[in-house]
Amino acid sequence: MDIVERFLKYTSYDTQSNEESGVTPSTPGQMVFARYLKRELEEIGLDDVELTDEGYLYATLPANTDKRIPTIGFIAHMDTSPDCSGADVAPRIVRAYDGGDITLDAAEGITLSPAKFPELRAHKGEDLIVTNGHTLLGADDKAGIAEIVQAMVYLIEHPEIEHGTIRVGFNPDEEIGLGAHKFDVEGFGCEWAYTMDGGEVGELEFENFNAAAARFDITGVSVHPGYAKDKMINAARVAAELVAAMPADQTPETTEGYEGFFHLTGIEGGVERARVSFIVRDHDRTSFERRKQFLTHLADELNARYGEGTVRLDMTDQYYNMREKVEPQMHIIDIAIKAMERAGVSPRVRAIRGGTDGAQLSFKGLPCPNLFAGGINFHGPYEFLPIPSMEKAMRTVVEICRLTADYHD
Repeated sequence: MDIVERFLKYTSYDTQSNEESGVTPSTPGQMVFARYLKRELEEIGLDDVELTDEGYLYATLPANTDKRIPTIGFIAHMDTSPDCSGADVAPRIVRAYDGGDITLDAAEGITLSPAKFPELRAHKGEDLIVTNGHTLLGADDKAGIAEIVQAMVYLIEHPEIEHGTIRVGFNPDEEIGLGAHKFDVEGFGCEWAYTMDGGEVGELEFENFNAAAARFDITGVSVHPGYAKDKMINAARVAAELVAAMPADQTPETTEGYEGFFHLTGIEGGVERARVSFIVRDHDRTSFERRKQFLTHLADELNARYGEGTVRLDMTDQYYNMREKVEPQMHIIDIAIKAMERAGVSPRVRAIRGGTDGAQLSFKGLPCPNLFAGGINFHGPYEFLPIPSMEKAMRTVVEICRLTADYHD
């Protein structure tokens, strides 16, 4: 089975995660896929293949040398985003893409166009895997899984490539922020690892947002509107006042690069009760803490105006910028950059405007930058995967293993 066949097989499994389920994995389809992957890892010849009851799959490619080489790992997630259907995915290969529009569904006029998605132009002449216009593709992160598995096959078939012990880990529920929560870092036993969960070819990421979730619960006082003067506290109006107090130039739609933001994710309620939800993001830890302080002060101001207990703020840190954990070990990044160059890839080091399992794993003691998997336009029907990008990602994994064999601390 080649890497394309492998990926296409993986897309046949519906593995959308569900943040409302309260169990791990959050959907049964992820465990069905995990069982399939377990059999596949055993069939290709990996050792210590273990699938936990919560859907975490681990395996080992043993070292083929007696040299002292660091044990490293490669990690990808099995779930796909809840944002778009992952059921009945019908991928299609567009051969030698001509640079024009790609019809996904002729009957409904659904088209993947470089006019709207200019990233397409960089892949003219390449074979692309696309959707039928009604589901996501699942390259996030089934491309990453296929690349890791195919790299292990390549190393097994080429014993002349010297390498140390390689660990593989596939986890559920990354898309709902829970992928790393139950990952057995100690049992994984690696000095460092890489998640294969990035996008466009060449991406290398070891910086991400610091992240928090904030929820304001507002309690009003309901009084007949005809007799409400100096008595009513309208929770919905307090919620609107709260939103209006937020900086309008610090939202996702007004920021880029290293700029942080407050993102309004929900607002609901009436006179008696209302709820306003935000996520808070910033690459800089000091700025991140200032943003949280701003929200705390805002709640305090509203309570001073409308009465103590009107506004209750619940705020929880979600993850932190992995840079502070990776930067002391920059050889991890140096190896990845050199591996990409050997694989014919131009490295593009960038900061993630989001999070990754690698961030949480880094803070659990496993430094874990993120490598490209090759897919583009994740989480929707316009997602596509250039086949050469997937092949280059696989070669990058192989070259990382080869280069690590020559690493000396």
